[in-house]
Amino acid sequence: MKKGILVSIVVVVVLVLIGFWIAGRYNMMVTMQENVENAWAQVEAQYQRRMDLVPNLVATVKGYASHEQETLVGVMDARAKATQITVDPANATPEQLAAYQSAQGELSQALGRLMAVSERYPDLKANENFKQLADQLENTENMIASARNMFNDSAKEYNAFIRRFPANIVASMFGFDRKAYFEAEPGAEKAPKVEF
Repeated sequence: MKKGILVSIVVVVVLVLIGFWIAGRYNMMVTMQENVENAWAQVEAQYQRRMDLVPNLVATVKGYASHEQETLVGVMDARAKATQITVDPANATPEQLAAYQSAQGELSQALGRLMAVSERYPDLKANENFKQLADQLENTENMIASARNMFNDSAKEYNAFIRRFPANIVASMFGFDRKAYFEAEPGAEKAPKVEF
């Protein structure tokens, strides 16, 4: 009789310890998943900052270079397209991130063309408002790159954690899936040609 009670107590203790271990792993995965989603929110915040700068920049350039209508329309169209694509960080797939990144890349290219237009207008380049907006845009691009790196770091840490044994058992029990990464644009591995 005492042996049966002792075995029962040991079994209960082992089950309780396993339960605490599972709960600890689960809670760690939830925390890491929240970190990934927070990192994504930081990426979106920086892209939103850029979106907010674009109309002001276009309006400033328009005052000096109104006949550059094609470039100005291209920037606003790229901005509109970029705002239409949203990604749910909890369920983001590599394809969704690629589409988001592509739309943002198109906006970056359009902004590059807009900045090139400004080179043709010395009065525009000397305009204090334009200088401030251009500086803010440059800072925003740096913050976007930083936020994307932080997102990838958070996703990497989370992905590694849920794939390691024995945490992978808990991850599969509760449906914790891998997170997608931001990846380089196609052709980014080739250095651009610079000709003088």
